[in-house]
Amino acid sequence: MSVDDNTPVLRGCIKLPLATDELLEVTAKAKDYAIMHGAAMRSKTSFSPDSLNFAPFVLVPSSFPRKEFEKAIALQPIINRLMHNVAHDEEFITTTLAETIKVDEFTANLFNIYRKVLAHGFTQRISLGMLRSDLMLESRCPELSPLLDSSAGGGDDDDVDADTDADVEEQEQRRAKDAKAKTKTKANPAKIGGRTSSAYCCWKQVEINTIASGFGHLGPASKTIQSFVLRELGHAEKLQRMPKNDALAGLCDGMVKAWDIYAKPQAVILFIIEEVSYNICDQRFHEFYIRETYPHIKVLRRTLTEVHRDGKLGQHKELLLGSTEVAVIYFRAGYEPGHYPSQGEWDARYLMETSLAIKCPSIHYHLAGTKKVQQALAQPSVLERFINDPEEMKAVGKIFTGLYSLDDNEAGNANYEMALRTPEKFVLKPQREGGGNNVYGLDIPDALKRMSRVERSAWILMDLIHPPLSQGYMVRPGSAMPPQIVDMVSELGIFGVVIGDAEHIVHNYQAGHMLRTKLSTANEGGVAAGLGALDSPYLIDSDDEDGYF
Repeated sequence: MSVDDNTPVLRGCIKLPLATDELLEVTAKAKDYAIMHGAAMRSKTSFSPDSLNFAPFVLVPSSFPRKEFEKAIALQPIINRLMHNVAHDEEFITTTLAETIKVDEFTANLFNIYRKVLAHGFTQRISLGMLRSDLMLESRCPELSPLLDSSAGGGDDDDVDADTDADVEEQEQRRAKDAKAKTKTKANPAKIGGRTSSAYCCWKQVEINTIASGFGHLGPASKTIQSFVLRELGHAEKLQRMPKNDALAGLCDGMVKAWDIYAKPQAVILFIIEEVSYNICDQRFHEFYIRETYPHIKVLRRTLTEVHRDGKLGQHKELLLGSTEVAVIYFRAGYEPGHYPSQGEWDARYLMETSLAIKCPSIHYHLAGTKKVQQALAQPSVLERFINDPEEMKAVGKIFTGLYSLDDNEAGNANYEMALRTPEKFVLKPQREGGGNNVYGLDIPDALKRMSRVERSAWILMDLIHPPLSQGYMVRPGSAMPPQIVDMVSELGIFGVVIGDAEHIVHNYQAGHMLRTKLSTANEGGVAAGLGALDSPYLIDSDDEDGYF
């Protein structure tokens, strides 16, 4: 993600700035509204199981081009099918990860489970995929659009963490200092100067998440908060531009469909969780939705450690926790090394993979979501392997930004040299989920030089995306009041559900969305990681004038 003085700015939902008294009042209301509607998290700095902070949020929704939003929604079932086919291609996964598993211990441990399960045959052939396709708008396109303006000024100054993040505060202060030092005086942040700039003409894929795809609750919750704020500000007419978002229902219904396929009424849905769950509301609302909507289905929450202690296989390889049979396993943990502090947790993962329970994700779905696999998929010759329809293949091919291997071969060595020559054009990504692991721009050469030729193969190189800016108020726990207008960039996540085996897909649908927004000065944007804020899209059209600054 790259931003500079020439970055275009999306016109906003309402006219800013708000009057100070009005801003103070509506922000205070919105904070309480967020907590009382479950848009909250546990604090990482002063953790207590008995208290919550509101999750950081953007006060009013951020603009997003309707055409691009609808394109992403329509494409999700194709991406679901693509990832399902990838997950069931043993040769492709094995070949693609061959170099990575030599140097990345975590991926190697996952692959060893995959290899052992393959050797004995899959006990459960059905997999449940609950995916999230993350994308950003790309502003470096030759087309022009009246939706963007490069002369809009800044103010005085992604998972979402409810703490006051010191790094983000430092970035805000640094940005404010830099803004004052600029010789070019910017316009009032609420004013549009009328000059258009080269605009987005497409969105680009950031990544596809196949495990613990969060914000099924917090995505819709952000729309609830911002809808309340717009009504309080007298802009109820704007709500029609905020798209319907049934992510929580769509994802939970996917789990229930898998439970129905398992077809044992007394069996339960098992959530695999971390030892400490900071993002508790997002997790619990999934559980509560199932219990309230399908009261005959019981939900359990267990850690990998607890599964190792209490889990076993029954006579027909059914997974038992004590005497309770498990129909569906939903992993909200297990995606990073810290979730496996001992061999016991790895043994628990293997136990579950060899069981009759339907997994979300199964081990092959988990591996399909690695960065190395997604880098391979960006090559047109590889994409042909999984998509037969020429139009679908063309549509999917357009969304991939440049992804490059760093393997120790001719192509990988050439990409390595390219990264050293022009590091500002790239981001360096490891085989990790959870945020905070990437290396950006000018930090890349030192990172690469510390790696051996073999170690490089655990990483991929990705073209830096240049998203347009939006401007608004970001509200964080403990931050100064009133909030200041800041420059922001957004990342849209589209949820998808796919259920089937290697031969047949029985369910495949798009299941809602979420929007994470971060300061334009922040590289990472995870909300739970402490760098982003909850947001929702306000859809704008190229021929609109109403509703912008």
